[in-house]
Amino acid sequence: MGGREAEDGDVGRGLAEMLGALAPYDHCVVFAYRGDARPIDLYSSFTKQDYHVFVTLYQQGPYLLDPFYRAATLPRPGVWRMRELAPDRFFASEYYRTYYVETRLAEEIGFFIPVEGGVTVVLSLMRAQATGPFRAADIDLLRKAEPLVAAMIRSAFRDLARRFAQSKASPQPAETSGMRQPLTEREKAIIELVLQGHSSESIGLTLGIATGTVKVHRRNIYRKLGIASQTQLMSHYLENLKTKG
Repeated sequence: MGGREAEDGDVGRGLAEMLGALAPYDHCVVFAYRGDARPIDLYSSFTKQDYHVFVTLYQQGPYLLDPFYRAATLPRPGVWRMRELAPDRFFASEYYRTYYVETRLAEEIGFFIPVEGGVTVVLSLMRAQATGPFRAADIDLLRKAEPLVAAMIRSAFRDLARRFAQSKASPQPAETSGMRQPLTEREKAIIELVLQGHSSESIGLTLGIATGTVKVHRRNIYRKLGIASQTQLMSHYLENLKTKG
């Protein structure tokens, strides 16, 4: 492990140990996010097997549908529980059923820390289903620790914008060859909202359009792609991620 990675690991372990003394958890991971770029993993406590699910697979494209990614790119500073950020039908979404369920998590809490260069660092604490959710007292303690965590992260993780510039390009949904009509930008936005777990009503509120209009767009999307289910829509989305450039 190189010097920069070793420093990241030392900082991550220090933060993980400090927060573990406040609220027991099963996993800790620190990601840096900027725009739609692949997130950079700065630290994690995962085993090799869990790392494959939580980091390797995540970076290949599912992060684009993650409520934490969405909150990081707004950004929404502070300490947030997944349930506070997730769309209204998150637990019925294809993202949840095809990816998030593989994590076997009961709860996830994130510290969202905007830093320089349009980057947000997110430190996530996770509890497995076998452990159960965080207690209300745990969450109160973690929120009280947020100013210290933010100061430590801003001091330790520097020059992240340059590291993003040097990292691999972002995966983007590609157009399917052979479609008689290309997808519009509005239709592409609706695909992502559907897969994230937004209902038609929630999509309408997010985009400022009528619920009926959303349903028309969804029918047009299915017709253009030649599909009949959200499962097929998710398969199309993931299979057609490509590297920019």
